[in-house]
Amino acid sequence: MARLLRTGNFVLAFLLVSIFASQCFAQSPAQSSKNSARESRQYMEMMNGIFDFVQKNYVDEVDPAVLYRGALKGMLESLEDPYTLYLDTSTMRSLSDTTEGKFGGVGLSISKPYESTPDKPAYVEVASPIEDTPGFRAGIVAGDLIISVDGTDTSEITMEEVLGKLRGKVGESVDLVIRRGKAMEFPVSLVRDYIEVPTVKYGTIASPTNAGRLHETPVLYGYIRIIEFTPLTAERVQEALDSFGKTISALIIDVRNNPGGLITSVADVADKFIDSGPIVTTKSRIAYENSVFTASPKKTTFKGLPIIVLINKGSASASEILAGALKDNHLAYLVGQRTYGKGSVQQVVPLSATDGIKMTMARYYTPSDTNIDKIGIPPDREVLYPDLGEEGEKEFAELLKNDDIAKYVDAHAAMSEADIAAFAKTLAKKYPHIDERTLRKLMRNQVDRTKPAALYDLDYDIQLGAALDILGKESFTTLVRATKTLKELQEEAEAQKSAEEKPAKK
Repeated sequence: MARLLRTGNFVLAFLLVSIFASQCFAQSPAQSSKNSARESRQYMEMMNGIFDFVQKNYVDEVDPAVLYRGALKGMLESLEDPYTLYLDTSTMRSLSDTTEGKFGGVGLSISKPYESTPDKPAYVEVASPIEDTPGFRAGIVAGDLIISVDGTDTSEITMEEVLGKLRGKVGESVDLVIRRGKAMEFPVSLVRDYIEVPTVKYGTIASPTNAGRLHETPVLYGYIRIIEFTPLTAERVQEALDSFGKTISALIIDVRNNPGGLITSVADVADKFIDSGPIVTTKSRIAYENSVFTASPKKTTFKGLPIIVLINKGSASASEILAGALKDNHLAYLVGQRTYGKGSVQQVVPLSATDGIKMTMARYYTPSDTNIDKIGIPPDREVLYPDLGEEGEKEFAELLKNDDIAKYVDAHAAMSEADIAAFAKTLAKKYPHIDERTLRKLMRNQVDRTKPAALYDLDYDIQLGAALDILGKESFTTLVRATKTLKELQEEAEAQKSAEEKPAKK
């Protein structure tokens, strides 16, 4: 034992001396300024040496893939950039599906616990079925557990293996066993189809009261909800615009909870409304990452049509590019809540067929030459949902735990809106800190859980309701002309901050 310890100490001492010497050499001012390439090589040699040392000397045998992934994660996390990260197999696959726009599968968004125990096996849980897909049409609902896929117990395989079984060649079938509730289990056979990543939903909204005006002719507004910016988004937006024709008097573009996507996609969408000038500019220390996406000269779609863009704190990245471009060009009025504030551009770099890295390569700027990173875009008209508060949050958790809504809906088939409203009033007595509008929304979700999701919910959606009121009761032209560009808003904010920090003169 003593001999082994001495040998270990000798090797470790040699390694530490080597590292210390390299660090001293690397910290030389002359070397750091003149020989950065040589310094980088030295650090790489140190990393290789430690990798080799750990693999050969750690108390247990080590999978080199574990060290590889850990080293990459640590390296990228050291940059303290939440958008620069290592992409494992499942993340890489999910990102690929988004950027490609469609894949062969069954249309189920799923999750899986990391740990599996005899008391609680790590079965796959359905987070939500994607509308109008094989899984959706089969009646699979959120909360269902997938016990097995093609005879394989899902608690005993990884998430990557589950995805590998669910996705595949279009036209081939995959057999599932579903568990619903505590004891109900049933088999489901699904035929894989092309699953398009949900990107755009659209329709028209008729103002039932004509927004307080006395005209008898119905007022129609076009409504486009952009869920994510994929290669298919611009095409789907054009389909929406073509379907509206000349029937609409205004357009509402909803990018709430839109996490972003491809910069080329959002530039193509914005180009449909902007007839000249920059849409978005990217700036980087790398020359080839500097680019300007410019509107193409053409007759723009619905020129002069009032446009309202709905935003909230879930609107990020590409959705902020669209909102910023339309705002800076005084083409749209923003309603809702300040956006997330992601003003950087990432690239995915594949490392193999199954993993890769995502790295920030540039920052983007709106047409007024403004970067909104960590700042966000403020709405022109702020409309916020009521805060539940501490008591409301407790009651909400209790409501979900008690499963009051699901139990009532299951016992009362074919509920009408009047039935929903009546039971919401009853629930409000038990949960007084949750407003009835929210309770009706939860009821409606449960009643319609096996139907295609509604395009909008005017009873619950106060931000959409505010947009309709603006279009029907106010002068859009006056409002949008009075708005300020993002550059002007940021300059005002900086001036105000400087004035507040300036010491008062005696």
